[in-house]
Amino acid sequence: MRLTVLGCSGSYPAADCACSGYLIEHEGTAVAVDLGPGALGALQRHLDLAHLSGVVLTHSHADHWVDLTGLHVAAKYGLDRTGLPVWGTAENRQLALALMADLEPTVEWTITGDDDDFAIGGLRFTLARTDHYVQTHAVRVDAADGTSIVYSSDTGPDWSIEHLGRGVDLALVESTYVDEESAAGIKHLWASLAGEHARAAGAQRCVLTHFWPGTAAADHQRAGSTGFGGPVLVASPHSTFEL
Repeated sequence: MRLTVLGCSGSYPAADCACSGYLIEHEGTAVAVDLGPGALGALQRHLDLAHLSGVVLTHSHADHWVDLTGLHVAAKYGLDRTGLPVWGTAENRQLALALMADLEPTVEWTITGDDDDFAIGGLRFTLARTDHYVQTHAVRVDAADGTSIVYSSDTGPDWSIEHLGRGVDLALVESTYVDEESAAGIKHLWASLAGEHARAAGAQRCVLTHFWPGTAAADHQRAGSTGFGGPVLVASPHSTFEL
């Protein structure tokens, strides 16, 4: 299984980094998990859109999904494709319909709920609701070869990725803020707590993502390593992680 970072900015794009978007590939299956602003352009550097197996959207905040609008145009007018599989919450679908009244039949939307699980090709996806302002799902991805990724999506401190199982190979955890003081009263994580959550899940590797634009990656990495109890990695545009 391979994870490619399309974008890792939180809330709005940085000057040189798209918002949340990740490509997960395994044996011919290619799934985009979130498509925030700028992520669709980055995706095309790594994948012919005709080969996209599906899209999983974690929640309705714009920084995680609005590039679906561009994908819809590409699928409808460029690829003449119908039935593009998309999984996302009911609220996310309502917002998508507000922007794309002709969403279907180009897109075949499956509404997701807490604790859902489903397969896309050879990948199995398991969802769990996080601690966030709208219905938001963290995602566990398991491949047939036994490798696994957990992506926290957005969450406050009252939920941890260990709820999706322990012993995961790679934990992709939001680290919106460098320190707890900056995150006070906000339902997002800070770097050391992100590392702690990955450690609690028994993750072999921890990758921090979803950085507030302008914060320094080195600061996130240093604080995250303290929480994880060992070195952590930081996401960057087009970085790839092989499992």
